[in-house]
Amino acid sequence: METWVRGLFLIGMFGLISPAISAQEQSEPTTKSVIEPDLERRDINESEIDSEDFEVGLFVGVISIEDFSSDTVVGARLAYHINEDFFVEATYGQAEAGLTSFEILSGGSPFLTEEEREYRYYNLGIGYNLNGEVFLTRDLVFNSATYFTLGAGSTEFGGDDRFTLSLGAGYRLLLTDYFALHFDVRDHIFNSEIIGEEKSTHNIEYGIGATFFF
Repeated sequence: METWVRGLFLIGMFGLISPAISAQEQSEPTTKSVIEPDLERRDINESEIDSEDFEVGLFVGVISIEDFSSDTVVGARLAYHINEDFFVEATYGQAEAGLTSFEILSGGSPFLTEEEREYRYYNLGIGYNLNGEVFLTRDLVFNSATYFTLGAGSTEFGGDDRFTLSLGAGYRLLLTDYFALHFDVRDHIFNSEIIGEEKSTHNIEYGIGATFFF
């Protein structure tokens, strides 16, 4: 009888202890192993456009005046950056037209006087930037932009002022936060009747320039 009572007592105690152990095991937090990537961050020296939006500079290049020979062109540029993508730009350039092939071969009277050979243009246009970056070394980065321009203005040539449409494309490399180099190609289109019937002429200009932001 005594042995039977002890057995019942032990069974009852085991029944009470087991749920308590199970509850304790469930309440204990499970520690999981978390793998964190070891990222090495590096400092990059990157030029950024100055906080000011105006850009001014000079350029020099070669312009091929249709029906006349090519000549050196020099000029100035002033731009205002509306935002990161768009800008407005005013340009001025001057060159001197050479002789036509007819004048050279015939040896006759020139079509134009020395004063009329002076070639000057004024242009106002709008441009659009495709911004990018140039990595020269692992830690040295320069901002850059490929841009396209569309403008209109006036060209003084042949003793007359001619309405001119200007189409262009260029590449800007920002060397510091205020100094940039430009590489441009532009087509100045206007009507001319200097050597005969009036026609639309294309006067292609290639140039390199330097600008400052302020």
